[in-house]
Amino acid sequence: MLNASQREFVFTEQDFEKVRKMIYNYAGIALTPAKHDMVYGRLAKRLRALGLRSFNEYLAVLERGDSKEFELFTNSLTTNLTSFFRESHHFPMLAEHLKANRSAGVLNVWCSASSTGEEPYSIAITACEALDSLRPPVKIIATDLDTNVLETAKRGIYNGDEVEKMDSARVRRFFDRLPDGNYQAKQELRDMIVFRKLNLVETNWSVRGPFDAIFCRNVMIYFDKPTQLNILRRFAPLLKNNGLLFVGHSENLYHAAEYFKLRSKTVYELSKPAAAAPTNPYAR
Repeated sequence: MLNASQREFVFTEQDFEKVRKMIYNYAGIALTPAKHDMVYGRLAKRLRALGLRSFNEYLAVLERGDSKEFELFTNSLTTNLTSFFRESHHFPMLAEHLKANRSAGVLNVWCSASSTGEEPYSIAITACEALDSLRPPVKIIATDLDTNVLETAKRGIYNGDEVEKMDSARVRRFFDRLPDGNYQAKQELRDMIVFRKLNLVETNWSVRGPFDAIFCRNVMIYFDKPTQLNILRRFAPLLKNNGLLFVGHSENLYHAAEYFKLRSKTVYELSKPAAAAPTNPYAR
């Protein structure tokens, strides 16, 4: 931990506790004491941008209800580590699930923490390959709390280091090389995905289901157990009775056995049939 003399701004334990309370109440993110320096480093940038002299002044801005700054505050404290086909074992299982249910009409997938878009585009590519079409009957809704990463995801533009880790044939089929050397996801992929801001701990979600699959990977680790359980309880009726829930490699749902049971490695299915969900997955 940095000592006070090494810091540009005074950041007291009281300041840290206020930040912890604010982000927990709004987004359910449980910051541990070990995140003290991370919080300082990320929020100090906001103080500089606003020309403020102390965290006390900055917290006063937030407490006064400045909605734009609160959005930037939230964006600063969310973590967006992602890559194409991360945790690759999930995608063959998704492909088999989509193929097995292709006769059901349009298949719907919810990516509940889309970050900068690599995950929903990986889902879209998997759907195209599984159903052998650039326009398969698959719709993806991709949501995130961070408005900055959603804008990146909508554009679908990535640098070569990110894209070229994939097989070259896959890159040629699903991305356009831009004059500046970056790559953009083809229009067909972008047309499959609806990007939208969504806070998993808010009372009313802008999605209704039913979904053939829900991806919520490496998200639960930021929530405490009561918050996790509440989110999982709300996921259950949004999944079709044969739907799949994909979670991160370090996450398990043993505390939610009433709702989900393990199907395969970090892939879950409903413990019991869910009540019928509303039929428009994109309903507001």
